[in-house]
Amino acid sequence: MKPVTSDRVPDPPTSDPSLLRGTGHLDGLARQLVEAWGCWAPSLTADGRHMAYVSDRGGQPELWLQPTNPAQGPPRLFHLSDDPVLSARWSPDGNWVACSVATGGGVRSEVWVARPDGSHAQQVAGAPEHALLGPWSRRGHHLVITVCGDHSDEDNYSLLFNPATGERETLVAGPLLEVLDFSDDERFLLLCDGSRGAHQCTVLDRRTGRCESLLPYPGTGSTEMGVLRPAPLPGRHDLVAYLVTDAGLPRSALVAVPLGSDGHRDEGGILAGRPDAELELVDADQSGRSLLLVWNVEGLSEVELFDAPSGQCRPFDGLPGTVVAGAVLSRNGSRAVLAVESPQEPRRLWELDVASGSWTPVTASSYEGPPLVRPTLERLESHDGLQISGWLYRPAAVTADGPSTRPAVVYLHGGPEGQERPVFSPQHQLLVATGTVVFAPNIRGSSGYGRAFVHADDRFGRIDAIDDVASCAAFLSESGLAAPKSIAVAGRSYGGYAVLMALARHPDTFAAGVDICGMSDLLTFYRDTEPWIARAAVTKYGDPEQDAWFLASVSPMHHLETIRAPLLVVHGALDSNVPTGEARQLVAALRARGRMVEYLELENEGHEYKRVSSRLRVLEAILAFLDQTLLLDEATGDEHPRDLGARGTAGRGQ
Repeated sequence: MKPVTSDRVPDPPTSDPSLLRGTGHLDGLARQLVEAWGCWAPSLTADGRHMAYVSDRGGQPELWLQPTNPAQGPPRLFHLSDDPVLSARWSPDGNWVACSVATGGGVRSEVWVARPDGSHAQQVAGAPEHALLGPWSRRGHHLVITVCGDHSDEDNYSLLFNPATGERETLVAGPLLEVLDFSDDERFLLLCDGSRGAHQCTVLDRRTGRCESLLPYPGTGSTEMGVLRPAPLPGRHDLVAYLVTDAGLPRSALVAVPLGSDGHRDEGGILAGRPDAELELVDADQSGRSLLLVWNVEGLSEVELFDAPSGQCRPFDGLPGTVVAGAVLSRNGSRAVLAVESPQEPRRLWELDVASGSWTPVTASSYEGPPLVRPTLERLESHDGLQISGWLYRPAAVTADGPSTRPAVVYLHGGPEGQERPVFSPQHQLLVATGTVVFAPNIRGSSGYGRAFVHADDRFGRIDAIDDVASCAAFLSESGLAAPKSIAVAGRSYGGYAVLMALARHPDTFAAGVDICGMSDLLTFYRDTEPWIARAAVTKYGDPEQDAWFLASVSPMHHLETIRAPLLVVHGALDSNVPTGEARQLVAALRARGRMVEYLELENEGHEYKRVSSRLRVLEAILAFLDQTLLLDEATGDEHPRDLGARGTAGRGQ
């Protein structure tokens, strides 16, 4: 199993953070990393002079407003709710700001609107139901809100809301429906519906009620992002739907579907596609002549501007980071604001001047600690010959010259359609500071590597994905990067589930496990999760009725006898995505078998831990747990895990 280092890897680290181990600086570094705040989810006014965005500079995600040019005024906190803010959108006429917030910090969300001066603030949807913030109409201030069905047989429905009058009009309903965009005259709606990996886009004519599919849909094709804009050239078409899709394609690309005045679609075509990258974001100016494209190239972002009349793409060099976490193009197409991050810096907003191609920071940098490690992209061959890759974080002193006595952590992202990318990760950086190697792979089922790869773990491919995890551990030990007996596996959400299955399926491979909000039994997950989450998951995991036998066979709760490694379980008490019962039943069953298990339950958190205090608490728990379980004898490299049986549990659920 020979690693191949990518020719696109960033520069190596310039210092050795592992020197901090054993000093009093480690706790300080943890706080510096976790408290380094970011800014994301930008939205611009029609003139592009002001923006709304989300930032956690105050300790949790909140809504902030500021001029695009920082010299014209400081950022201003825009308080609508005590709950964490998820996203924000400024109305095209500039008279309203809308945002979604996590109800009580949990999974369900509410929608709020207010005037930019803070007046007329009102919650307009959500609590107890789950409400999604949709787009504003292309002109004026009509806002789309989608309310999710609260029972398995209830559809989502979208409504059009006028905050000035309070009027509501129901637009459309569907099992997993969302509204993506409007035509300028509000006659046509671009809709998305369908389960995970099988989304379909349609156009609804509000005048006639006619709804038409935009693309053919092969078995695994999916279209879940797009915009409606006027046709860029005069002719027989009035509108164009610009879609991000992999329907019938090996990788996601930009596809245009022309629409006539009656909404009927004409022959579409690929406008921009790349054999080495996936298109992950598109935005367009008001005229539909300029489209901002963000490409995912093995986890790194590249930005281009597509000129619709000429069909030419213009790349922008000098991206001030590694990953674009969100972007918006101004209505006149002259500028864009992008949330950009890197392993050394949290998400920060930058303005891109389209004419000059220059980048200007519009929010401040917040991390002021010691230099951080830049990961390298490594490739390896998995158990069945499939090539997978991952980001390797290593202390500067670690080489692959011979047997290692270093501990290591294989960290698994969620999804499973998520993707591990070189972003700002306090957890990875702090583990490296303790002298621990971190390998964060993209096992099969991850996004960013084409349609075949993201579907390679669907249903009966689940076990192959779990075996990828063991191949990652073998890569670390066989490459001399880590001691074979001191490799832990950690992950969150689906990654937490994969941790448990890896411990059960490969009990002699991992010395310890960290399960953060993972599923322990797919059948009880289906039973207890939110109805819309269960409906969407069938294409990925299997049907809880027709495939019940299979779901049981790939559930950790049915393999407890082989889970022997010490385990830390972390879960949010308000999590209704992966309900807290998934953690509690696992912890109780393992303790009944005499296993070493620590449990941390966060009282005010849901599936995502949005508060700085919670993230710091989790990070400290992980470091303490791994310090207990991955201790090495420096002379022999033998593992000496301490007995955790006498240790108390942390948080609730004891």
